[in-house]
Amino acid sequence: MPVALLGPPPPLAPPLDILRRSPVATDPRRQIYAFEEELEDGVLRISWDADDPEQLDAELRAPYYDRRLPREKVPAFHRAVKARLAPLGPLPILGADPRP
Repeated sequence: MPVALLGPPPPLAPPLDILRRSPVATDPRRQIYAFEEELEDGVLRISWDADDPEQLDAELRAPYYDRRLPREKVPAFHRAVKARLAPLGPLPILGADPRP
């Protein structure tokens, strides 16, 4: 006899094995997963939100408060991101550097 299970569906699995749960102190229900790696110019952070599973964010956290990352350092950041996302195959880039 089939049994109906009540409750929310199980959470989605993150798209990469390197992503680990990153609790959100203000909302423990949020399912955010992240990966951080120290690079020469800052910290590469890749994050994924189970509430928006089609989007994967990559950012370089560096102390550049009054300017952008120097142009000659951008290719190294792109190479690091591509290396970490390679298991997913080619992905579209929906936006880059939203600062004006």
